Amino acid sequence: MADQTPNLWELSDLCTPWCVHVVATLNIAEHIEAGHHDINDLAKAAQCDAYCLQAVLRHLVSKGLFVESTTSKFALNEAARGLLDPGMHLGLDLESLGGRMAHSWGTLLTYVRTGASAYHERFGLPFWEDLDAHPAIAADFDALIGPAGHGTPDPDFEITVGWETIRTVVDVGGGTGAMLAEILRNRPSIHGILVDLPRTIARSSETFAKAGVTHRAKLVGQSFFKPLPSGADLYLLRGVINDWPDREAIEILARCGEAARPAGRIVVLKGISPDETPRGITIEMVLVGGKQRTLSEFRELAKTAGLEVVSAGQQKSYYVVECRPRS
Repeated sequence: MADQTPNLWELSDLCTPWCVHVVATLNIAEHIEAGHHDINDLAKAAQCDAYCLQAVLRHLVSKGLFVESTTSKFALNEAARGLLDPGMHLGLDLESLGGRMAHSWGTLLTYVRTGASAYHERFGLPFWEDLDAHPAIAADFDALIGPAGHGTPDPDFEITVGWETIRTVVDVGGGTGAMLAEILRNRPSIHGILVDLPRTIARSSETFAKAGVTHRAKLVGQSFFKPLPSGADLYLLRGVINDWPDREAIEILARCGEAARPAGRIVVLKGISPDETPRGITIEMVLVGGKQRTLSEFRELAKTAGLEVVSAGQQKSYYVVECRPRS
């Protein structure tokens, strides 16, 4: 049997990922797709140095990304075509959100030593405040977590009370509304309320219009740390709780519980897994000090927030956790 021992130099290689980020930022795949194959022509199109670009591309060719068809002429292979995907570009572009994520890994040592995000060490502000200060980066973040980055969300998940009992859904921290729009599109009797920051809500109109559900969608531009619209049947937290440390996560859950009383439900999608699931490091942990929690860990958070878990389990696209306010 071949030796399967990992190569430490390969594991610690920083050259390759930075080369990938650079060619994504310079739109090299797009320029090649447009017919710029010769290195001098390609560098001119990308407005960069031909000698340096060739060195980067030859390194990536050695790793299986791009091909050098003839001397100094480059072409796309199947792997390189992945760089043409808009969502991939959002996550890799060093001049956009991709740069924030890439440079954040340089704060990993402080995060591991302290247990708290050190994003501010690199960018001067905590992540969420940094987005407020840079609207273009915030727009890229909204796009990355929406259909542009993650595709159209799947609204097909079950709840214990049955969808036929649901009249109003509040999507808490729902971004530009992709998930809520799909829920409303697939369930014509339901009305929805999207809660997110004003700068994000302002970009949601197109989402609801495209789904044909504008007349059933209400927009509320506010922080989810403030009192939420009350009296709805279902409060949805999709990819939200995992973006926050315990204290803030408890506060978000408590706000949902206050608004859901006496009979509403809170459903959490993403960021929770069965107790036996192995966990690794994620970008949310480094950026904002978020956590991927086991079900037992989440039960404790929910209890502190005045909620009880009534069901949890893997469904088609999500591990779905449903809560209700404790009496």
